[in-house]
Amino acid sequence: MASSRGRRRAPRRPARVRTVLIASAVVAATAAGALYGQGHARPGAGGAVSSASSAPSGGEESVETAEPTQTAPPVADDDALLAAAMASVAVADGAEVSVAVLDPDSGRSASYGTGAFDTASIVKVDILAALLLQAQDAGRAPTAAEEAYATAMIEDSDNDSASALWRAIGTADGLDAANARLGLAETTGGAGPLWGLTQTTAADQVVLLRQVFVADGSALSEASRAYVRGLMEHIAEGQRWGVSAAADGAGGGSAWALKNGWLRRSTTGLWVVNSIGRVESGGHGCLVAVVSRGSGTQAEGIALAEAAARAAVEVVTDDGARDP
Repeated sequence: MASSRGRRRAPRRPARVRTVLIASAVVAATAAGALYGQGHARPGAGGAVSSASSAPSGGEESVETAEPTQTAPPVADDDALLAAAMASVAVADGAEVSVAVLDPDSGRSASYGTGAFDTASIVKVDILAALLLQAQDAGRAPTAAEEAYATAMIEDSDNDSASALWRAIGTADGLDAANARLGLAETTGGAGPLWGLTQTTAADQVVLLRQVFVADGSALSEASRAYVRGLMEHIAEGQRWGVSAAADGAGGGSAWALKNGWLRRSTTGLWVVNSIGRVESGGHGCLVAVVSRGSGTQAEGIALAEAAARAAVEVVTDDGARDP
């Protein structure tokens, strides 16, 4: 039989349980209030937090207020960084420029400017990609004649060779069909024989460059991609301007691979000057495309293209540029 001391203590147990339960409920309510307060202040929550913070440390339960969550500093947007960099690039009155860049290794990219531009001779890379895609479909290599045209078209920017391959791929229809497979959604082939008036965007040209220089997801075979790259690394001496200005060295070879386009519009007398390619800078291999129009001279257009290319490549290769 239980002793009289045991019976006298029995009534105290429910009170002790209730005290613990009440203290636990205060802890739960206080913690919930503290967590809610990290995002937004809740009306009436201040009293609960205050009572919790003043609770004695020697009681049945010890309550501490939650530490405020540390919010990561915002990361600068690369498009905004490029826009800021382009603000210092000299653009003549009436001239327009658009630039896009991608570092495939880091995934960083940026673009500036909008709208479609005449391709001029940068479309020759697209024509060659379409030709090689058609050859792949037929299970054959390019013929000797096609290779001769391709070499002259890319390395020397020969227009007659481009016209021959333009016809070989089926002109605008053939180019548009190939581009649908290559992922160029904003490029439209020029009417009739006017391949130089194909319309494109800087962003679409980076898509094309990715097809040529990055194996992952490319519709072009390794042999086709290597063929295009090889030609773009051996541009004629007088045409080694444009995006190559953003490379670590101006010598060529592995430092850059490019194709330029330039056209003086007869309707305005103003220049279309474009440049696309891959450049090595600071240990990064960047794909960059610059399209422009409205320059008074070809030299002005070249200077604009080079300044835009340098600004774009610097944005995606400068790790410190993303510090807030």
